[in-house]
Amino acid sequence: MPYIAVLTSGGDSPGMNAAVTAIARSAALLNMPLLGVDRGFNGLLGKSPKTDFMELNLEKALDIADLPGTQLRTARCVEFKDKAVQARAAKLLRDMDVAGLIVIGGDGSFQGARALCEQGIPCIGIPGTIDNDLAYTEMTLGFDTAVNVCVDAVRSIRATSRSHDRPHVVEVMGRHCGDIALMTAASTGAEIVIAPEAKRWTVDEIAHRLQSQIDRGNYRSTIVVAEGSWEMMAPFDVYKFLKPYGKEVFEGEPMTAYRFASVLKRKTTMPDGSFPEVRHTVIGYTQRGAQPTARDATFAFESGVLAVNLLQHGVSNRVIGMKHGKVYHEDIEKALKARRPFNRSLYNTINGL
Repeated sequence: MPYIAVLTSGGDSPGMNAAVTAIARSAALLNMPLLGVDRGFNGLLGKSPKTDFMELNLEKALDIADLPGTQLRTARCVEFKDKAVQARAAKLLRDMDVAGLIVIGGDGSFQGARALCEQGIPCIGIPGTIDNDLAYTEMTLGFDTAVNVCVDAVRSIRATSRSHDRPHVVEVMGRHCGDIALMTAASTGAEIVIAPEAKRWTVDEIAHRLQSQIDRGNYRSTIVVAEGSWEMMAPFDVYKFLKPYGKEVFEGEPMTAYRFASVLKRKTTMPDGSFPEVRHTVIGYTQRGAQPTARDATFAFESGVLAVNLLQHGVSNRVIGMKHGKVYHEDIEKALKARRPFNRSLYNTINGL
């Protein structure tokens, strides 16, 4: 029988391994041999086909089900935007006797899958990205885990913030989508949240909100910031503001969580006239490298099974998602065009209390 293949692409996310395991189990049940492709679309460039393709039997796949990250490894592949490269990858897959490919990744990965479909390779996409930035689905693989990691971190931070009466800036992931920040803030009672969707937000606006909390007797406010928010901030000269205070800062440097905490410290005052001791934490890769939650693992399981069944029935050019709490599949073109409105109501509620 011809093979089906699976690859993980883009940023790694919790649950990718669980999805690969579900794919392997379903393929084994249907007597469909399975190949794993190493390092995402880079593995399809034909540079090292003997090592970039590996047979995934049940013994190998079952060992990785609960592991964080992706055992197949992942990488971004700018070269794959080239039509000639796409054609070469499709030819390699045909030469390897691959009759269908399952791509686990985000928006860029789905565009790669769509390109292969245009080259005649049947593809199914599974949404694997912690940012939750694919609008056609209610959740993406890894998002729930990332939020829970952030919630645990913020709860610990708030405990020590209370002990010392210190406000705290917490940076979470989310380049273009603020869902992690929004859900984390709502789940932990954080007083301020900043998301990339809040375009042209100002430093003075946040400083005013923090000062309002201090004036009401709350000296331990948490400010949750999505990493992509810095690029959407209204212009602010960090160098010009911090240099007179003797802070080590260089002209033209961008805003960061560390500098933002330093700025907020000097734009607000405690009741005795002193500056509040604003601290900062960047949660970072722990969001992507955690074991998947039960919700993500279940979504991975259902998605993997559905992906294999779709290929087995000759269905292609589809992506799997969640709608009304149930796993379903959608046309890839329609999915990529979907746009999700920002939850402005929740954003305003968090910042307004």
